[in-house]
Amino acid sequence: MPSLPVFASYFAFAYPVIMSFLWISGGLHHYLRREYRGPSREQPPAFAGERPFVTLLVPCHNEGENVRETLAAALAQHWPAYEVVAINDGSSDDTGAQLDRLAAEYAALRVIHLDRNLGKANALRMGVLAARSEYLVCIDGDALLEPHALHWMVHPLVTGAGVGAVTGNPRIRNRSTLLGRLQVAEFSSIIGMIKRTQLGYGRIFTVSGVICAFRRTALHHVGYWADDMLTEDIDISWRLQLAGWEIRYEPNALCFILMPETLRGLWRQRLRWAQGGLEVLRRHGPRVLAWRQRRMWPIALEYLLSVLWAYTVACLALAWLAQRVAGLPEPAGASSPGYTELLMLGVCLLQFACSLLIDRRYERRVGRTYFWVAWYPLAYWLISATTTLAAMPMHLLRRRGKRATWTSPDRGLR
Repeated sequence: MPSLPVFASYFAFAYPVIMSFLWISGGLHHYLRREYRGPSREQPPAFAGERPFVTLLVPCHNEGENVRETLAAALAQHWPAYEVVAINDGSSDDTGAQLDRLAAEYAALRVIHLDRNLGKANALRMGVLAARSEYLVCIDGDALLEPHALHWMVHPLVTGAGVGAVTGNPRIRNRSTLLGRLQVAEFSSIIGMIKRTQLGYGRIFTVSGVICAFRRTALHHVGYWADDMLTEDIDISWRLQLAGWEIRYEPNALCFILMPETLRGLWRQRLRWAQGGLEVLRRHGPRVLAWRQRRMWPIALEYLLSVLWAYTVACLALAWLAQRVAGLPEPAGASSPGYTELLMLGVCLLQFACSLLIDRRYERRVGRTYFWVAWYPLAYWLISATTTLAAMPMHLLRRRGKRATWTSPDRGLR
């Protein structure tokens, strides 16, 4: 029987490889079954009856540089009847003034001004109160919707009575740096593949907060967004599914967003994501254990294994450092398995090739970023491990019930 160091070593190297194979098989299965012969995004799905009225919610905090472009795309949707509700959540820049000018130009735009920064969850709730539709599409203040995005986001809600939410397909706009190009590859080969694979489980870890749609009845059923969660999108996803609602992934609903292009900005973003995941697991974990919630078990197990992997890697790194400092020999068999690094690189490249095959359907020029994928395993797994390690003590020390307010994110290099 292998010793604990040997088992930890093999787990640290095997986990990324196994997960990659799982995502590859799940992503290809979903693509071949539901996407390959389906309509293209330029030919949106047909509705059996009249297309319903839709409300598009745009919460904003200090988005003066982006809000005009975002709302111009939102107001150019090829949809017969919809409104746009922009919520200015206590911005300290000229976001409010720009929104007022835009409201004077566009009859379909309404603006809500909140006098204090109370967080995205609160802003979304205020938007729902003002909305006139059962179907709500939510985007961030830097997001550019494709012209037919509303068709693809609303169609699953209209055709599926049990569907409570739909998550779209966010794409990276800023690709001028290595970090930007790595994130293009990440959103394609990791985030998109994960969502396709999780749909095979019947549950999904989270909607993408930058582009998601909700049935108002479902939101009312679960009590809307929680204002004390750092990642309100993960929390609402779990609460909807625990209450019996389905979530769908719609890859044809494209939305182009800005992402961090500095290490500091990327670290802060991923740290918030990691901390938010831990908060959701702590709050809803006991409910997941119930037999009737068994469809959530693969999602929870996958996340728990990722946390365990991060701590395993950290322990192995500390053990290796201690051995070097003390001059001790390595335990027999505790070194990395032979050819493991080459295997990990090969699996990574295979995953990118499969995701490129899938993603060319939605963005033909995406292959240009794949020159940079050789750096991806180090960048993605290192950031995942370190942010998980840092998030745990921050999560444990954070006061429960504390309101999660906005912080201006890194929108990339100017």
